Amino acid sequence: MNGTKLLMIAITFMGLGLSSCSKEEGDQSELIGLSDEEKQDLMFLREEEKLARDVYLHSFDEYGVNIFKNIANSEQSHMDEMLSVITYFGLVDPAHSERGVFNDPELQELYNQLVTQSDISLVEAYKVGATIEDLDINDLNNCESRTSVSTILDAYEFLECGSRNHLRQYYGKLQEQGVSYAPQYISVDYFNSIVNSDKESCGS
Repeated sequence: MNGTKLLMIAITFMGLGLSSCSKEEGDQSELIGLSDEEKQDLMFLREEEKLARDVYLHSFDEYGVNIFKNIANSEQSHMDEMLSVITYFGLVDPAHSERGVFNDPELQELYNQLVTQSDISLVEAYKVGATIEDLDINDLNNCESRTSVSTILDAYEFLECGSRNHLRQYYGKLQEQGVSYAPQYISVDYFNSIVNSDKESCGS
């Protein structure tokens, strides 16, 4: 995997924001005060969650291992969360309905790279899963530093909690295969604290 390209994606979109709660009516102060950066964050994360879902569905089709299907279902809930937030803030959904197709060209390129790696072997597919969750957690941490909107911060934690659980699962599968994984985005200390702790209960 081209780590430089992944890093460029994170830098290029210095904004991955997200928010949650399926509120039908929002706090007007939040709606009025959302910055362009926060809006870009919301739009990007909606497609990034789609990328995770679509890659895992591809891996499930390739290997028929349930971890990919189960985590893809969880990523669908993350996509739904993002859509709820996007709607709440009056934005237009950027996600394409077709699997493996992205409006953002950088995410399209990343998707293509990840499914190519996943096709190499089941172990590589597990590594792809760990890499996606590693990247997602890092992105969410960065997003959190760029907003003070409570609705968005609540959703960050919901998605990040899920990503921590997914990272634990993929890391566990790699360990079963006698394969290690070194974090590419989050710190080693944070990575170790995640994989050496128990599964969390994540509520929206």
